[in-house]
Amino acid sequence: MTAAAPVEVVLFDLDDTLLDHRAAVDAGILAHARSHPYDLLDDAGAQRLWRDLEEEHYHRYLAGETDFAGQRRARARAFAAAHGHDLDDGGADDWFTAYFARYRAAWTLHEDSLPALDALEALAPGIRFGIITNGEADFQATKLAAVGLDARMEHLVASGALGVTKPDGAIFAHACERFDTTPERALYVGDRLRTDAIGAARAGLAGVWLDRLGVEPGEADAAEAAALGVRRITGLAALPGLVAGA
Repeated sequence: MTAAAPVEVVLFDLDDTLLDHRAAVDAGILAHARSHPYDLLDDAGAQRLWRDLEEEHYHRYLAGETDFAGQRRARARAFAAAHGHDLDDGGADDWFTAYFARYRAAWTLHEDSLPALDALEALAPGIRFGIITNGEADFQATKLAAVGLDARMEHLVASGALGVTKPDGAIFAHACERFDTTPERALYVGDRLRTDAIGAARAGLAGVWLDRLGVEPGEADAAEAAALGVRRITGLAALPGLVAGA
């Protein structure tokens, strides 16, 4: 980015970037597990198992190895099986529906999300916001509305509707087209280094990695991120400074 190409569009990942997905998952699975006759070894273990199952099966869905309902059933079956219970398709669907109600009830924004948006608007009046997400458009739109972000995000670009997932450059290019802007005038921030920040930077946007958890990247990812000029922040409070200095 240079002074000749100021940032006019800031694009965000949704889950674990603006919305505290991890906290909602942890709260939802504990409440759900405790409603069953499961002998939980410990709360942290149950949460870790459920996060691991989400990572495994949701990425199978993104890779086209299963459908959206299938990855949900697989997660439900595996969690129940780890606690000595078998679920058929109908049972897995009912199980996940009950879990999802508890997960949804726990949806909340990260504390720094709204202050960052407010600060960006104060810094650059007229700046525009959008979402690029690996997920189903209707589902992610429901989240935005539930946490009050729907009115602030001009466009939602979802892999489920486009048929292309991050880090493919096509999804970032499509978002820029939706905003009628060029990649050089757009900045993208997300919590996954390769999927979000490196993917965006490869597509010509300013890529920002939001590393809330203090993750140590692999050598190859770190080298590529450095070569592409990816910036690393630990909270969204740092974002306005990056935009101002872009």
